[in-house]
Amino acid sequence: MPELPDLSIYLEHLDRRITGERVEDIRVASPFVLRTVSPSIEELRGRRVTGFRRLAKQIVFELEGDCFIVIHLMIAGRLRWYDRGKAIPKRNGLAAFDFSSGTLIFTEASTKKRASLRLVEGEDALAGLDPGGLEVLDTDLAGFTERLRASSHTLKRTLTDQRIFAGIGNAYSDEILLHAGLSPFKRARDMKDEEAERLFRACRKTLTDWIEFLRGKTGDRFPDKVTAFHDEMAAHGKYRQPCPVCGAPIQRIVRAENQSNYCARCQTGGRVLADRSLSRLLKDAWPKRIEELEGG
Repeated sequence: MPELPDLSIYLEHLDRRITGERVEDIRVASPFVLRTVSPSIEELRGRRVTGFRRLAKQIVFELEGDCFIVIHLMIAGRLRWYDRGKAIPKRNGLAAFDFSSGTLIFTEASTKKRASLRLVEGEDALAGLDPGGLEVLDTDLAGFTERLRASSHTLKRTLTDQRIFAGIGNAYSDEILLHAGLSPFKRARDMKDEEAERLFRACRKTLTDWIEFLRGKTGDRFPDKVTAFHDEMAAHGKYRQPCPVCGAPIQRIVRAENQSNYCARCQTGGRVLADRSLSRLLKDAWPKRIEELEGG
């Protein structure tokens, strides 16, 4: 799922190409994607795009007349920019947005139909789509710590809950927690002052560093290879590969569609956390310490 750094790059490129343009048409190919009935597509045609913003993990087009187009990419949704009038792909195309400068295609590489498009009128209606998470890059340490300790969940779940913190997901939470040297399953409400500060600084550094990295990698091209897995990542998607900090093999816990990638030496005091499926299968053979994995 595209997260804060990826969405920030999307917004920069959308702003560069579309702000100031009028909506010539909105073409909907999938009956599942449009989740609202008012305002209608007809009411938005001809309105000028005045800007863009991010609402948690949602992309918001700001239109004149206090109207908004809200796109939630979910896990498999992506945006692609083409010359004006591009046909919507039959296999995975959801919608197209036509402007004189080009056509934005909204796709979803999944049969689960989770991505969504909403047409909204008024700031109050838009606010109703905000899950309420705190923007880490816009707050201070005190605000971050207060929100953190109000959670009864693990750090992994707390960071990725859009009602608590906005824009952070499965991938960047792994990177943040490795950088902070904290277990993904430590309880947020039990954080000491020093640990909360480490996490706050790790959040800000990880997110800003990745925005800069993706900005440089994308250049002037519209971002068409948005992914949760990058070779340059330290923990996410790096199961069994060496931790760039200490060299120990990165560990992984998979639950449903989410995974937690961590370094046992850097984050859990050498303890290998139990994976429900694998630890149940291996029972007594499940390694408890990183030394067992390394033959120590």
